[in-house]
Amino acid sequence: MGIFKRVKRIIRANINGLLDKVEDPMMMLNEITRELEQEITNAQKALTRQIYAENKQKALILDIKATIEKRTRQAKLAIEHGDDTIARLAIEEKIIQENQLNFYVEQYQALQDQTGILKTHLNDLNTTLVELQNRKILLASRANVAQSIKRIQAATSSFETGNILKGISQAEDRIVLLEAEVQAGQHFTRPLLIQEATVINEDDVNKELNKLKQEQLKIG
Repeated sequence: MGIFKRVKRIIRANINGLLDKVEDPMMMLNEITRELEQEITNAQKALTRQIYAENKQKALILDIKATIEKRTRQAKLAIEHGDDTIARLAIEEKIIQENQLNFYVEQYQALQDQTGILKTHLNDLNTTLVELQNRKILLASRANVAQSIKRIQAATSSFETGNILKGISQAEDRIVLLEAEVQAGQHFTRPLLIQEATVINEDDVNKELNKLKQEQLKIG
């Protein structure tokens, strides 16, 4: 009965409640699945042994029935030949076998009842396993989403609104500075204008020189 107590516990277990008590819910579900599969294997072995015992008992009953029929024919044949002694021996054996048959039939019925119980429990196990496997698909998806969200929350929990705005402001200042550096670089890298060379007229030079001398004489 130990097997079925454990099966009953698994069938009635609140899987969602179990998930709340473990760090890795999928590991818990996999463990339950392995345990359930092992119980199914044990139940199948028990059912195999039970069916074997049932078949052995059935064969024994058939043998006793054949013996009873044989002793009945022997008794009738002895009576036909007027041999009451042989007839009595055959009848006594027949009665013994009939009493034994009743006992074996009761045992066979008990074995059949036990086999029926085993089959019912095995069907319950298989049904539970199918249900668990179907639920694992949905629960695996839910666990994956929850773990992803948890990782995202953990990654962003260290950021505060003030720090984020401050970081944005610093980034903006840096960009403005880079733009100013670019503008300044463009100003200082402009090519210098080269003044074209002027051709000097000698007469113009002499005129300007005489003009300055006359002004100087007037002053003197």
